[in-house]
Amino acid sequence: MGICEGRVVIVTGSGNGLGREHALEFARQGAKVVVNDLGVDRTGHGRESEVAQSVVAEIQTLGGEAVANASDVADFESAKALIQTAIDTFGRLDTLVCNAGFVRDRMFANADEDEWDAIVRVHLKGHYAPARHAAAYWRDQAKAGTPIAARLVNTSSGAGLMGSVGQAAYSAAKAGITALTLVQSAELSRYGVTANAIAPSARTRMTESVFADRMTAPESGFDPNHPENIAPLVTWLGSDDSGDVTGRVFEVEGGMISVADGWQHGTVHDINARWEPAAIGSAVRILIANGPAPAPVYGA
Repeated sequence: MGICEGRVVIVTGSGNGLGREHALEFARQGAKVVVNDLGVDRTGHGRESEVAQSVVAEIQTLGGEAVANASDVADFESAKALIQTAIDTFGRLDTLVCNAGFVRDRMFANADEDEWDAIVRVHLKGHYAPARHAAAYWRDQAKAGTPIAARLVNTSSGAGLMGSVGQAAYSAAKAGITALTLVQSAELSRYGVTANAIAPSARTRMTESVFADRMTAPESGFDPNHPENIAPLVTWLGSDDSGDVTGRVFEVEGGMISVADGWQHGTVHDINARWEPAAIGSAVRILIANGPAPAPVYGA
């Protein structure tokens, strides 16, 4: 008996990398899994329809139940069909893990509009669209009197928390996902739904070339960069046991887990009157001096 025994789980972008490891671990923990993947490469190009099916075959070899799905998570109607796949195949949906994405890195001054739109679409809208349909399903079930213990697990990034040089669009989209998670948590708790996000660090197609110097696998022993290290936290967040945890962003790498401390209201300087522009500079510098130093942008 695993911690997700009998739960029905969708993992988007689960044909490779982190998503594949999530899907396999959910299956090991007893979940029935919808393996969603378009089969695109790390930049969002091409399509290999057999990618999702290969993960389904692995799950079936483990003795689990799974079905492949090739819905475009950033297309509203296609995302609806993804949610319906879980319901039609397994009778319900308990957990949605939004993981799909790709990168097209570019320094901001050179960023193309098409690249910007593609990155924001797959990451931010690709979280919105499936979660929107899942949330409506859970809301309707709750209003009909069905007990709900549903879980949303979103995928942000250290880039979304701190920023990352050469990844303006990716950083902006991932930051948007963290804010979306907070709103989902606040709005959906009344229906029995939790929403949390992870900011993972692991060796995947999206990181092994950009961060090649620190993503090399060791010759033996524990590999802190292996994507399988991220799956246990995601699986727990998608389980019944995590029902008291919501609205949190977890950084996870190797054997390390931490809860990120997001934006907080800072020190206040209030003169109870309208400021003169010339007086602002000294006040701002005092506020900055008395506050914590910002975390450095990755790559700066």
